[in-house]
Amino acid sequence: MASSGGLNCPLISTVKTATFSRRPRSNNPPFLLLPKRTSVISAAAVPISNAQTRERMKLKEMFEDAYERCRTAPMEGVSFTMEDFQIALEKYDFNSEIGTKVTGTVFNIDANGALVDITAKSSAYLPLREASIHSIKHVEEAGIVPGLREEFIIIGENEADDSLILSLRSIQYDLAWERCRQLQAEDVVVKGKVIGANKGGVVAVVEGLRGFVPFSQISSKSAAEELLEKELPLKFVEVDEEQSRLVLSNRKAMADSQAQLGIGSVVVGTVQSLKPYGAFIDIGGINGLLHVSQISHDRVSDIATVLQPGDILKVMILSHDRERGRVSLSTKKLEPTPGDMIRNPKLVFEKAEEMAQTFRQRIAQAEAMARADMLRFQPESGLTLSSEGILGPLTASELPAEGLDLGDIPPAEE
Repeated sequence: MASSGGLNCPLISTVKTATFSRRPRSNNPPFLLLPKRTSVISAAAVPISNAQTRERMKLKEMFEDAYERCRTAPMEGVSFTMEDFQIALEKYDFNSEIGTKVTGTVFNIDANGALVDITAKSSAYLPLREASIHSIKHVEEAGIVPGLREEFIIIGENEADDSLILSLRSIQYDLAWERCRQLQAEDVVVKGKVIGANKGGVVAVVEGLRGFVPFSQISSKSAAEELLEKELPLKFVEVDEEQSRLVLSNRKAMADSQAQLGIGSVVVGTVQSLKPYGAFIDIGGINGLLHVSQISHDRVSDIATVLQPGDILKVMILSHDRERGRVSLSTKKLEPTPGDMIRNPKLVFEKAEEMAQTFRQRIAQAEAMARADMLRFQPESGLTLSSEGILGPLTASELPAEGLDLGDIPPAEE
């Protein structure tokens, strides 16, 4: 055997000799001829070893070339430059200052809040109390579930684990104030649920904010306890976010809701209370005044002899002051004959629609005549019809003074 490069390689002559020599006579089977088998295996090892050596040399050259390129020109052939890397860093640079708005994705919720991924160094947490402007017992009630992507505002930091504390409620408060300003500008009627009261009025929730309704701006004379948990139609009187003041009026809202009831309309009402100057009648949520002079053609010296709280009666609308939320009523105009409201009120109520129709016709004729006279004799004047004051609002001397006391207004936000 000869040695070459650490590999045992048989000589060619040895291979030939082993291959073509005569077999010695033996009792062993032919497949036990060891010289021939050993020679074939040794010959096959030569090309395998050479291939491995070439592969190793090729890899060595590749590594050496790569090392040289990294040492001399590390960025050659690389599409992602240092400038690109800097831009990527700026893109994901995170501002964790309080008051900053961030967009995040909810990935877990529990009984106390929700974990939110805001692509910061750590996750952020949305506490239950900050999940909604409304009172909720679980974040799911506010539609907060895993996968929800929403805009939040940073309100603090948890020093224990450096995680950020988020809020949705703060954003919703800003939107609620903006919505209230818009509704006030549009002069629309909204619904508010009464949740509390103090000596000056009741507190109602509107658009998630706590609004104050003074008792002087509530159309009915119901006690505060009777209004709790009820919904009232309301209109905005004052919307001041800086002072956290939200003042509302039920009177104005009710006057608007009855705007379709023109002068001369007959409605059913309930006597709420009696005063020396008249009776307050609840007509479907509106508190109208039946002045003592409008009860009957005959003089009424004591209202209690004609009406009692709780009485249900038919009244006719004389006028309504939408700005002040006041409605003037009459049963006098429904009497078939003067004094019937005192002697036979049942007859008055039976003939109410018929008498109201007659009254409206008389008013229409009077207005037509007034317009004709104005065109004939005084075209430049502003002549208006005056008939015992029934077409205009009652004067200040006829109604009790009711001011708007804002001294007990609670803050709109909790």
